[in-house]
Amino acid sequence: MLRFAVIGCGNIGALHARLIAEATGRAALVAVLGRTPARAGPLARRYGCDWSTDLADLLARDDVDAVSVCTPSGTHGTIALAALERGKHVLVEKPIDIDVATADRLIAASRRHDRRLGVVSQHRFDPATRVVAEALRAGRLGVPTAVQVEVPLWRSPQYYATGGWRGTRAMDGGGALMNQGVHLVDLMLALCGPAVEVDARTARRVHEGIEVEDVVAATIHFASGALGTLLATTAAYPGLTTRLAVYGSRGSAVIDNDRLAYFHAAAEGDDVGGFGAYGAANQAAAVLPADPEWEADRDPYGMPLRPHRDQIADFCDAVALGRAPHVDGAEGRRALALVRAVYAAAETGRPVRIEPA
Repeated sequence: MLRFAVIGCGNIGALHARLIAEATGRAALVAVLGRTPARAGPLARRYGCDWSTDLADLLARDDVDAVSVCTPSGTHGTIALAALERGKHVLVEKPIDIDVATADRLIAASRRHDRRLGVVSQHRFDPATRVVAEALRAGRLGVPTAVQVEVPLWRSPQYYATGGWRGTRAMDGGGALMNQGVHLVDLMLALCGPAVEVDARTARRVHEGIEVEDVVAATIHFASGALGTLLATTAAYPGLTTRLAVYGSRGSAVIDNDRLAYFHAAAEGDDVGGFGAYGAANQAAAVLPADPEWEADRDPYGMPLRPHRDQIADFCDAVALGRAPHVDGAEGRRALALVRAVYAAAETGRPVRIEPA
C-alpha cells in the first residue's frame, strides 16, 4: 500500500485527498499540507489523517512514501524536486511545471533517485480516449490527416481574483492554454504523436485584470505529417464543452465533453459515396456503450471521478511494479513544451520548431 501526503488543500488537493482515502488496498492518506492550519486542519479531520504547514517536516516523515502536489502551477517544480530529493515518489497535477528546464530537472531527479514521477492528465483514462487511442494504434482510422481541439470555456473575474495566483505569469505560467487547455494538448499529443512546428496568436480580450492570455489560436504540424488546429479560451460565455476531433483516411472520431460523440472506422467494402457521409454512419454507441456508473460518479462541479481514480491506481501500480506511470514526467514535459512553443510563436509572430527532448 502506497502511503501518500497531499500537498495543497485547495479544490484539487481536497479531491486528491478524497480519492486517495477511498483507494482502499492501494493507497493510504497519511497527511495533508496547507499554507495555514485553517486550510490544512479541516481537510485532515475530514479524512482522519495528520496535517502540517511545514514542507521539510512533512518530507522528513518515514511513513510518507509518495506526495501528490496540488499547489499553484509555478510551485510544482520546487516542491516536486524537494520531494524527489528526499526519496519520495511524486504525482504532480498538470502542468508538470511552467518551465521546461524545471521539468527536465524533475525527470533527471526521478531517474537519479529511482523514484516514480507522474503527471496528472486524467483524461488519458477516459473510456472515450482509450477507444480512440486503440483505434489509431490498430490503424482502423487509416492515415491520420488532421486533429482539432476546442476549449471554449468561461472563467469569471472572481475566478481569477481567487487565491491571487491565477492569471499571473509567475504562478500560472500562462492563461487559457497553460491552465485549462493543457489537458487537451496532452490528449492531442498522446493520440497523434509528437508535434514539430507551431504557429500561434494570443490575445487578452475580456479579462483585463490578468497578465496572460484569455484566448489562443494555433496551427500545429505533427511529425507524422498530420495537421492540427487548437483554440483555447476562458472568454467564451457562458462556457461550452471541450472537444477533440481526429480525422483519418478510413475513419474519424470526436470526443466532446469527455464522451465519444462520433466514431466511424471503415470496414471492408465500406463506401460512403463520392461526397461522404456528412456526419452519418456514427458507430459511437456500438463501440462504447453508455456506462451509467461512469456518468453518475462525478464531483460537485460535474467532473467525472473515475479517470482520476484510475490515474491514482495506475500510479500506485507503477510504484509497486517498478514501471513508469502511464503519464510520466516525459509525457508531462512534452505537453508543456508544446504550450511554451505556442507562446513563443505568439510572442515572435513566427513559426517555432519543437525540438525533441
